[in-house]
Amino acid sequence: MHTVTRTEPPDTAAAPAGIVPLELTINGARHALRLEPWTSLLDLLREHLQLTGTKKGCDHGQCGACTVLVNGTRINACLALAVALDGAEITTVEGLARDGELHPMQQAFVDHDALQCGYCTPGQICSALGLLDEGHAHCRDDVREQMSGNLCRCGAYVNIANAVDAVRREQACSQPDSAANGQPTNAAREHAR
Repeated sequence: MHTVTRTEPPDTAAAPAGIVPLELTINGARHALRLEPWTSLLDLLREHLQLTGTKKGCDHGQCGACTVLVNGTRINACLALAVALDGAEITTVEGLARDGELHPMQQAFVDHDALQCGYCTPGQICSALGLLDEGHAHCRDDVREQMSGNLCRCGAYVNIANAVDAVRREQACSQPDSAANGQPTNAAREHAR
């Protein structure tokens, strides 16, 4: 977990003209910052905080390489102004591993060989985590459709879908069955697909 922060001490003094104070929690670390209002979240992460796992691909929100989680929701960091996220919790690929152990999604990408050059991988992983939290992916086809905003120029799509679907299935199996309240069980839903 990232514990060293690059922050300025918070104060109540007025910021210089054109500079906006804000606070963000990034990968569990609180940051008090002063930024130009036009600074994107992507530029804040990469250029101000040296969190370079999040990649700058197209810088137009079309490739997904810059996908991060903001309050648990996946967004393209290149399209978000950092000052608009004051008070938010941001998770980047650097914040996923715990105690030297990869997050299950990161491990699934390794296990399923879901990368080639690796440039898109941080955005793919963050997008996959957001996708699963959204709860709309009920089968592999849903995973493929809802990951379509993340491009892989190497063409590792089959293995990426396999990795994400493996984690989705594992999560479905670990959730308690709903049969007692008339809901189909996860196993029944999986079998129906």
